[in-house]
Amino acid sequence: MTGTGTALLEVEDVSVTFGKPGLQRRGRVLRAVDGVSLQIERGSTLGLVGESGSGKSTLGRAVLRLVPVRSGRVRLDGRDVTALRGRALREVRRRMQMVFQDPYSSLDPSSVIGDSIAEPLLEHEGLSRRDTEARVRELLDVVGLPPGHADRYPHEFSGGQRQRVAIARAIALRPSLVVCDEAVSALDVSTQNQVINLLEDLREQFGLSYLFIAHDLALVRHIAQEVAVMYLGHVVESGPTDRVYEAPAHPYTKALLSAIPASHPKRAATGRRTPLSGDLPDPANPPPGCPFVTRCPSAMDVCREVAPPTVTVEGGGSAACHLLTAEREPA
Repeated sequence: MTGTGTALLEVEDVSVTFGKPGLQRRGRVLRAVDGVSLQIERGSTLGLVGESGSGKSTLGRAVLRLVPVRSGRVRLDGRDVTALRGRALREVRRRMQMVFQDPYSSLDPSSVIGDSIAEPLLEHEGLSRRDTEARVRELLDVVGLPPGHADRYPHEFSGGQRQRVAIARAIALRPSLVVCDEAVSALDVSTQNQVINLLEDLREQFGLSYLFIAHDLALVRHIAQEVAVMYLGHVVESGPTDRVYEAPAHPYTKALLSAIPASHPKRAATGRRTPLSGDLPDPANPPPGCPFVTRCPSAMDVCREVAPPTVTVEGGGSAACHLLTAEREPA
């Protein structure tokens, strides 16, 4: 199932900051997410990629209101999630669930997996114990685990099986949106493929939408219809997956894609690498102008002074780079 053209999730100019009040008064604040806007269509997957520290996971948690949103709006089906409190927020959270990176730490090691999956059902659905047990068995079957394993503990499962348990718990309440935060990065390659295939099957079966957060660009290409690239709290490029991978517009996107290992030795010999020098700047002290200016091989004087505008890209999507505006100016 592909997107219907109607946005399920809309993130509008969202910023998330961290820092003690005293530090904030002195301007010393960590801007983990800085003015990000994106949307996810119903029944589709948006891949959110970037280096560690780029703000991907923080944005995913902000969408679910697990961290406070300093400014901006998050809308689910047109409803402003950032304005909700108490019972209203609790109700809308039924429709937004998360699958974390480490399934062992996200599951209670002292509880059998059946109880972990049943917890949201007992909390939100008010089902009888018998109906809950039947639902747990059904969910285990859906994610490819024997229903009879409900009485086993997390340590009795492999990493891939534990992630299937976490997925079963995430879809227990039939959510509209699932945030997958590096959900397969801790698994071996063959198990990654199995879990990706499972997520795709569930998307088609239940009409789910995913915010799929990952640093592995090769993996994201197989699951996402749209891609957004984050750097230092900003989305520097976004658009249809095929366009972003085949014709990246931002220097940072080009560098990330050039680092993907070639699938054939001949491609590796002829492929051009765009190495990234240095590390991410301090988010509490970002550079003026373009956030990528300190590592960009094509940086110009204007990049050091003025934040680049976001412009549309041929083939779909947009990117924030002064090079794009320079190319469009008449000679």
